[in-house]
Amino acid sequence: MEVKRMYVLPEGRNQGIASKVLAELEAWAQELAYARCILETGLKQPEAIGLYQKSGYQQIPNYAQYAGVENSVCFEKVL
Repeated sequence: MEVKRMYVLPEGRNQGIASKVLAELEAWAQELAYARCILETGLKQPEAIGLYQKSGYQQIPNYAQYAGVENSVCFEKVL
């Protein structure tokens, strides 16, 4: 399953909301029998990169439309 367009309003940040949303998405993906989650974010989004790494995601080669895009970084987590 590909995770797309996660966003938390600035006043809701640093409260664990993004981690909870991501965990719920992963649980949903497992219920649907997906074996992994993949996603893309920008290199200029260090908070997002930190969230994904903290949540157990590993960097992978850029996939599909992100292949060759220098400002993109892709991750996956095996569920």
